Amino acid sequence: MSQPFVLPEFYTPYPARLSPHVDAARAHSTEWARCMGMLEGSGIWDQSDLDAHDYALLCGYTHPDASEEALALVTDWYVWVFFFDDHFLECFKRSQDRAGGKAYLDRLPAFMPMDLSVGVPEPENPVEAGLADLWARTVPAMSPEWRARFAESTENLLNESLWELSNINIGRVPNPVEYIEMRRKVGGAPWSAGLVEYAARAEVPAAVAGSRPLRVLRDTFSDGVHLRNDLFSYERETRDEGELSNGVLVLEHFLGCSTQEAADAVGDLLTSRIQQFENTALTEVAPLCAEHGLDPAETARVAAYVKGLQDWQSGGHEWHLRSSRYMNEGAAASGSTVPSGLSLVPTGLGTAAANLRLTTARAEAARARTYTHVPFQRVGPSRLPDFDIPFPARLSPHVDEARTHCVRWAGRMGMLQPQPGVPASDVWTAERLAGFDFPLCAAGIAPDSSADELNLASCWLTWGTYGDDYYPVVFGAPRDLLTAKAQTERFKLFMPVEDGAVPAAVPGNALERGLADLWARTAGPLPEPARRQFRGAVERMTESWLWELANQAQNRVPDPVDYLEMRRLTFGSDMTMSLCRLRRGLTVSDAVYRSGTVRSLENAAADYACLLNDVFSYQKEIEVEGEMHNGVLVVQRFFDVDYPTGLRIVDDLMRSRMSQFQHVAACELPVLCDDLGLDAGERAALAGYVRDLENWISGIHVWHRDCVRYKEEDLHSPFRPPVPTGLGTSAVRLAPSLPPFAVPSMPPRPAPAAGAPSAAGAPSAAGAGPAAGVPGPPPVAVGTVGGPGPAGGAG
Repeated sequence: MSQPFVLPEFYTPYPARLSPHVDAARAHSTEWARCMGMLEGSGIWDQSDLDAHDYALLCGYTHPDASEEALALVTDWYVWVFFFDDHFLECFKRSQDRAGGKAYLDRLPAFMPMDLSVGVPEPENPVEAGLADLWARTVPAMSPEWRARFAESTENLLNESLWELSNINIGRVPNPVEYIEMRRKVGGAPWSAGLVEYAARAEVPAAVAGSRPLRVLRDTFSDGVHLRNDLFSYERETRDEGELSNGVLVLEHFLGCSTQEAADAVGDLLTSRIQQFENTALTEVAPLCAEHGLDPAETARVAAYVKGLQDWQSGGHEWHLRSSRYMNEGAAASGSTVPSGLSLVPTGLGTAAANLRLTTARAEAARARTYTHVPFQRVGPSRLPDFDIPFPARLSPHVDEARTHCVRWAGRMGMLQPQPGVPASDVWTAERLAGFDFPLCAAGIAPDSSADELNLASCWLTWGTYGDDYYPVVFGAPRDLLTAKAQTERFKLFMPVEDGAVPAAVPGNALERGLADLWARTAGPLPEPARRQFRGAVERMTESWLWELANQAQNRVPDPVDYLEMRRLTFGSDMTMSLCRLRRGLTVSDAVYRSGTVRSLENAAADYACLLNDVFSYQKEIEVEGEMHNGVLVVQRFFDVDYPTGLRIVDDLMRSRMSQFQHVAACELPVLCDDLGLDAGERAALAGYVRDLENWISGIHVWHRDCVRYKEEDLHSPFRPPVPTGLGTSAVRLAPSLPPFAVPSMPPRPAPAAGAPSAAGAPSAAGAGPAAGVPGPPPVAVGTVGGPGPAGGAG
């Protein structure tokens, strides 16, 4: 039978190399697998299967610089993980035995103790025996922090097999966003990244392990590994295993296209993820090391880790070309470094580099589209599809009171006037703020809130959107990323978390004053753990504004996966969902909120709302503000399609995310409740949280539909400064770099009383911008970067 599609040309920017210790690793892993009971008699593999798969060759290519001992151990890990995959398939997937699969998976964490002196249970099968042996041989060389991270990624890899099994049971093909997220867990590439740290002696310092650059490197590496594997394994998984979790099948189903077109689209997404990896490695890693004060040895470990991930990408590609496990006919001719057949390329000593094909015309065309967006193009008016929102909208009866309170509060905080010494900081007027009508959004999100609760929620929406409007004008136009970062760091001074603690500085501008006031009113009654949780959500939102500024400085349209994941933060989804969770108190445990099921529910809701905002704000952002952080534009650039086609794809994605939200609520949450043994009270609270998210979605839609922020006639209102368009006007937002604002040392002061502003009168110039008398740039056009519906940037 012929292959179902022709493999695309692969973007392979890193030449593959092979370890000299492959033969030793091959002999060792064969003997190890036999000792663990994985070969003859296992019912899964025999010697010929192991020989054909050749995991030693995989590890020799993916870890070319590992020592002989390290390569042997890493190879054993890969023998174990592939055996687990086939063992779980034969024992549970084929029979669709979810209960048996869960019991099997629940035992495995016991074989990964943080403290080896604790001991492990007696193994009952080759998977348990192999895991116990490998854990004991690996973790003594690594820190407790690495052990915890690697154990988590191993558990994710094992446990999310139940997600695949559940989808097979109901014949459900996941949507693309859901698939990418879940594939990272079940596909095992984050687990592979942990082994890169071991094999390359490149353990990432704990201070930066959780940072955005390292997370993006791990996630882009993971997506690249998985998407490549999907292309090679499509035939095996769909025809032999009945698998539904394959990227080609997912896009084939989502786009309604041919298998070949879906495979080409997967190839393009693979290229995009690798190019995102490159951008992050080149622009974010060095500043990260400097910011955290890593010493030379720590910095070298981070660099070795990046190189190790690159080696894995190129080595994994070479192994897929050679392994009998995969469909690889014709792949060598599609961009590989492996010579095949008769060639005019010179051969022999010293000629290997002559045959390298590190990129493709398609990959470079995609790269060019990423950096060549022309701002301020005429696109309007925005086109609106029929939104699929099955939840009835309700409004709080206190909305009119909140409207009055909101405008008065913003005036007291200084948001309705320029910040002293800061050019272009007059981003709002009272008339514009009243038209934005954030209390309408808050009233729909929380229809059962009291008057005080609605006032507070409306002010949070106001503060978040003000910041999101302020950053691109004051910091983005002059490309002043350092000052923006300093301002973002200062936000932490106004969010103390210890009991009785007060802000560490006096607010120096409207943003700081507003945050100090809101924090005292919101966090004061919370217990300390809840304060820390909420502060983290606010920090993630404000730090995401820096990501937007960095893209603006590069004139870079984001990669689609990176865009959606960061959009949840720039939109303020995480922060407002945290408020919903905190409002429900301790009735629902953190273990429930941290579960993959609840995260899936929240992400589906967030993506629907974020994309809804992008659809409404398309003309505002693309035509009026010269923006590039818009989901419709991201899709247009990725697929190289026009506005109507991009909108249709976004609409389809919104519908699939809504369908997933409903599927998780109806089908997966009850299973989670049963798995965790939740009582009636906990189940009722979780059901209440689902209703909160339903209100969140419907309330955001009503606000977009009825406020004056997005309608074409309002975009050119007298309250909005005009932005010139046409030939020669693209530099309208550019301005010379501003001097960094002073960050004075301020004495602590008492926390403001609940309900009172943290400072009165006009904003202070201290810490707000260049010193008085310093000439600034000419005024620039007012604009926004993406933004909150619920709290962070309303586009």
